[in-house]
Amino acid sequence: MTDFCLLVVAKAPVPGFAKTRLCPPASPEQAADIAAAALLDTLDAVAATPGARAVVAATGDFRQAACGAELGRALRETVVIPQRGNDLGERLANAHADAGTELPGLPIAQIGMDTPQVTPGLLTEAATALGMHDAALGLAEDGGWWSLGLRDPAQAKVLTGVPMSRRDTGKHTLSALTGAGLSVANLRRLSDVDTMRDAECVAKLAPGRFAEAVAAVRR
Repeated sequence: MTDFCLLVVAKAPVPGFAKTRLCPPASPEQAADIAAAALLDTLDAVAATPGARAVVAATGDFRQAACGAELGRALRETVVIPQRGNDLGERLANAHADAGTELPGLPIAQIGMDTPQVTPGLLTEAATALGMHDAALGLAEDGGWWSLGLRDPAQAKVLTGVPMSRRDTGKHTLSALTGAGLSVANLRRLSDVDTMRDAECVAKLAPGRFAEAVAAVRR
């Protein structure tokens, strides 16, 4: 496996700022704990992926985050860049561009912090697909997507025209990529974590910090 950029788009797991749709039944503090666990488990998978060079596009104050000390240690093993832009599509496009500046010439596989069940094998598949295609898209069960790989980070500009956080976001993203003339590989479909029901389903696939943080809500 040749080197590639693994771009993680992350929000600081601060109570009242992260994973608010888990409340209730989770308290804001428990929701932040779940978000922190999801990010830490994701960063563990990234660190274990051969050839991955990690870049984290971050927003929020990680000094106020749940599990702040542990997250600080994990983030020191990555390149951290700030998110910039007025909406999600613009922030994602800019994150790809900025990661490309940090690690020029490398293909980029982007994920978020909502799929803590992700494995080094899945991340390797996303990168490998870029050896044969211009892009790789992993759709999510809720109609969005959990991963976007691009051989050329400049192509992420198509995301600025995609309606985000909707049940048809994945469909529109695929249309934008193919409409730009890109060949697109389909990655495995995953469930991401938006609601407590999602969290409980994913926890069955992600033993460790995430499962423990979700179980704590029901105690």
